[in-house]
Formats: sequence, structure tokens, C-alpha cells
Amino acid sequence: MAIKALRTPDARFAELPDWRYAPHYIDDLPGYEGLRMHYVDEGPADAEVTFLCIHGEPSWAYLFRKMIPVFTGAGGRAVAVDMFGFGRSDKPVDDETYTYHFHRNALLAFVERLDLKNICLVVQDWGGVLGLTLPMAAPERYTRLIVMNTGLPGGEEAPEGFAMWRAFNRSQPDLDVAALMKRATPVLSDAEAAAYAAPYPDISYKGGVRRFPELVMLKEQGKDLTPASAEGVETSLAARKFWSQDWTGESFMAVGMQDPVLGPPAMKALRKMIRNCPEPMEIADGGHFVQEWGEPVAKAALKEFGVG
Repeated sequence: MAIKALRTPDARFAELPDWRYAPHYIDDLPGYEGLRMHYVDEGPADAEVTFLCIHGEPSWAYLFRKMIPVFTGAGGRAVAVDMFGFGRSDKPVDDETYTYHFHRNALLAFVERLDLKNICLVVQDWGGVLGLTLPMAAPERYTRLIVMNTGLPGGEEAPEGFAMWRAFNRSQPDLDVAALMKRATPVLSDAEAAAYAAPYPDISYKGGVRRFPELVMLKEQGKDLTPASAEGVETSLAARKFWSQDWTGESFMAVGMQDPVLGPPAMKALRKMIRNCPEPMEIADGGHFVQEWGEPVAKAALKEFGVG
């Protein structure tokens, strides 16, 4: 049965600051027929390295606008995908449609459809919660990792910062995305903050935004995991094993030090899970959305990798 979904009008994406990238679409991913997924695809298709950029909550490909030029300037191909429910991708109207494997399987199908190879995975927030599970499904495709402010939750009790965020999100079914982004990242201009809100004309477009915090594989104090939050535990634990035992590629970590949820303690724990991950680049004034400091992060990563 077809999934009922909304499509954000193109006019919402006109004249966004520092966003000059032509949209690309796929609407026939296996299992997602009829749903249109958007992605940015810049640089040569036959580039030696493909930088696969995966956003989190409640952002979209716009988050990588400061990193994409660095990657393409070094001769790479930059692919930044919008997950369903976000950005220019279609937005299922039923909140229950959004599950851990709904998102993960779509990303796996996307990588297969584009036949991406020699991938440098570039992830943050849910981009990492999901994206860090992709290489174990096709390790021959992935050779490098740039990881920022994220984690691989495995059913533990939620730290206070995340518990507060999830409670806040539940209280805001029509979340003011622009205000959230501005509060989390004060360096944003009003126009940039508004660009993050562009995909969501009204509350009916925000199912994906509402659902992501409920899917995080962390339990509330004194309670068991919900069915929604339990779904990804097994996959996430398998990914931890992959990164600690089987990963043979190069890694680069950057940490927004002002992130109250996925800042230094969380990233220290994640670094221990990633085999041969070097000391992180610390962005002293960077918050959760550390890609807003993306130009120096990308340049440092390429220097570490010897790319470009």
C-alpha cells in the first residue's frame, strides 16, 4: 500500500543563503516506491572519494553547505541526502511510519542505487545513529569516516540532557525549527535559521521531526525501552562491534564542545568504540550542529587523510 506523504513546495527553497545546489531525486527505491528522496550531488561522478553526508534532527542537507565546497574543491564528490521527513524529501503524514528501520533501510537502498564507492562517511546526530550502522552492511564501500557529535545508543538509560530534550520535543508537536536552531547555534543569521525551517510549512509536515527523539535507543529513568526505541538496539550493538573490531579505514572526529547532549563525554565514549580513531578536533565554541564550523573541520579532515 502506498505511503501517504506531503511534498514541500519548491518555492520554500528559493534563495536560501549560501545554498546554490541543484536538487536531485529518486522516487523508486525498493520498498519506498512513490516516495521521492532528495539529495545533493556535487563534483565529478568518477571522483576518487565520495563524501556521503547524512544529517540529523531536525536538519537537512543544508547543514553541510560549508563542507561541500571543501570536499569538491579537493576533487571529491559530495552527496548529501535528505532522509524521508526532512529537507526536500517527501514527508509521510503518519508519525508511526517513521521507524528506525524505515530510515536505515532507505539509506541502505540509496547507497546501493547510486552505487557509491570509496565512501568517506560524514555524519552527525541521527546521521551517525543510523549512518554508523551502514558500513557493516557493505564494508567494501567505505574507506573513511568523519564523525561529529553523535553516538551509537544501545538501550542504556538516557542521560539527563537527552531526557530533557525528548520531553521538550514531546511538548512541541509543531516545533519551531528556526527558533531551535538559533538557540542551539547562536552564530546563525535569522535567514540561515529560517532555511532550516524551510521544509516544514506547517505542523503536518513535521512527523519526522516529532518521531526521531522517540526512536533513540535510550530508556527513561525507571522504565523499559518503548517498542519504538527498542527497534534499533540490536543493529546498533552490532555496529559497535564492527567499528571496534572490523573497521580498517581512516577516521577523523570533531567535537562541538558546547553540545549539552552529545558533547565531549558522549564523543569520548564513541571514540573508544572506533578502532584507531585519533584524538578529536575540538571546536571550543561549537555546539551540537558542529557543521556550522564545517569549513575548518572538513579542511582538517582532508589534511589528516591526505586527500586533495
